[in-house]
Amino acid sequence: MPPETPFWDRAAYARRRPYLAARGRILAGLRELFGQQGFAEVETPALQVSPGLEVHLRAFATDLNEPFGQGRRRMYLHTSPEFAMKKLLAAGEEKIFQFARVWRDGERAATHHPEFTMLEWYRKDASLDALAADCADILRVAMDAAGGGKLCWQGRTCDASLAPEVLTVAEAFDRYCGIDILATAPDPAAPDAALLRAAAKAAGIAVPDAGDWEDVFFHIFLDRIEANLGHGRATLLAQYPVSMAALARAAPHDPRVSLRAELYVCGLELANGFDELTDAALQRARFEADMKKKQALYGEAYPIDEDFLAALVHMPAAAGMALGFDRLVMLATGAADITDVLWAPVA
Repeated sequence: MPPETPFWDRAAYARRRPYLAARGRILAGLRELFGQQGFAEVETPALQVSPGLEVHLRAFATDLNEPFGQGRRRMYLHTSPEFAMKKLLAAGEEKIFQFARVWRDGERAATHHPEFTMLEWYRKDASLDALAADCADILRVAMDAAGGGKLCWQGRTCDASLAPEVLTVAEAFDRYCGIDILATAPDPAAPDAALLRAAAKAAGIAVPDAGDWEDVFFHIFLDRIEANLGHGRATLLAQYPVSMAALARAAPHDPRVSLRAELYVCGLELANGFDELTDAALQRARFEADMKKKQALYGEAYPIDEDFLAALVHMPAAAGMALGFDRLVMLATGAADITDVLWAPVA
């Protein structure tokens, strides 16, 4: 629901104005950071054939009417510019970034908004190590632009001058709940929910009796792990189980895990990155499995972007990351709600 006081109320706006000024400085600082490293800033269409194929994300749909009676096509507002940006890598770009407006339906809370800004960037022939270094630079620039001090959220703080701690998912589950998460997936492609449920109960964690392995995983993660990440220094949570790889490659050193990582600051998820999968056949299989699950859970599924899969065949090895820019501004300024750092929130 929209707030009772409109965002343009002068007193309400005056309270938010320092956050918005900091937002502008952070935006300029990050553009300078990427420019100094030879990145091209790109712009891709928000209107797409496929909005993004994450199981639990809901997209906004619309119809595109072609001129001269040539028909009407169902289109979507993207949940990420990922597909279009990877097509640019296939076209020959090597280092690109974008501040993209993205849309996700059904999301409105202190750290969620139906329309928000995503900073997404890609490096050809790079790895997650390069993305970790990028994240450290981004946090430092944001904090400096906001006036120094520390990143903060809900009473927790994080020193942006310190490089992120790299922690694997397996290490996090062992550290915070004493669970060997990989042992619950003897078949990495089909992890066993019963094994994970038993491990959770043995660790004294109450989990639902229903749901698949991923449901149990996130129940444990949100209950015992997430709030502990990114205290004092940022955490790069790496090597997600391969069943949660999304658009990431499997790790060559261990087929049970993927080269996917998420950045956490003060217990808040800030970014998600991949050492990108370029196997179009495997990516198609993942998309089809995800849309089958989405159909079963929500009664709808989104089309696969065939043009993206065609481009993926020609895409070079690369690493890329998507970061919630509004959340970054919140962390740098101490704002309590995402609407505090938006010039004009959705009504």
